[in-house]
Amino acid sequence: MNIVVCVKYVPDATADRTFDSTDNTVDRVGVDGLLSELDEYAIEEALTITESGGGEVTVLTMGPAQAADAVRKSLQMGAHKGVHVLDDAIHGSDAAATSLVLAEAIKKLDHDLIITGMASTDGGMSVIPAMLAERLGIAQVTFASEIVVDGETVRIRRDGDVATETIEASTPLVLSVTDQSNEPRYPSFKGIMAAKKKPVETWSLTELGVDPAQVGLDSAWTKVTAYVARPPRTAGEIVTDEGDGGTKLVEFLASNKFV
Repeated sequence: MNIVVCVKYVPDATADRTFDSTDNTVDRVGVDGLLSELDEYAIEEALTITESGGGEVTVLTMGPAQAADAVRKSLQMGAHKGVHVLDDAIHGSDAAATSLVLAEAIKKLDHDLIITGMASTDGGMSVIPAMLAERLGIAQVTFASEIVVDGETVRIRRDGDVATETIEASTPLVLSVTDQSNEPRYPSFKGIMAAKKKPVETWSLTELGVDPAQVGLDSAWTKVTAYVARPPRTAGEIVTDEGDGGTKLVEFLASNKFV
């Protein structure tokens, strides 16, 4: 089974994340970035499926030049090849434009299954799998906590707040996995060295047949109009308990509308 895994290069959650002051988009160049943690579960699932049943795993990403790091990490984990859609016109794209670019790239790849993480750690919208399925005209089975692949049939367990569902569909399809589905492997030294020889292609919008006017900030349905930096943390207030500590605590909570 040939699998395409969509991955994303995101700002490191531990870094000082901010917006680009020139256009109010997320700064993806001036901060440290990495492969989205939730996408590692998608990569692991794809590797597990191909290791037991054969096939290849292709990782697909779109973004600035630094997004190649997400592809590289995926290859180090064991993916067979990578594709990076790199084009200045993509900057500022919303979910609708992102799904368009990814869908057109997927059409150029040999695939039986498309796997994604449950969401990106920077956006958290969880809408790309559904959008991809709609654009590709195939089924979607999402938020999988457990996956069983039997030939062309994929069966998942989806755990909800009040019930657990079993959902089944035939390939080709879009599958998203949760962070409960597996335990992603760490790149081994052998995997890191092998990744250097694995093929990575870089595609432009022209090669995908996507009109630049359909993507980017100018075509986005939503935009950030303004932002304010988080104020610096101030020193806390020390209250000496002289028998009225409880009263002072309640007054503090009430004045800040915590109670």
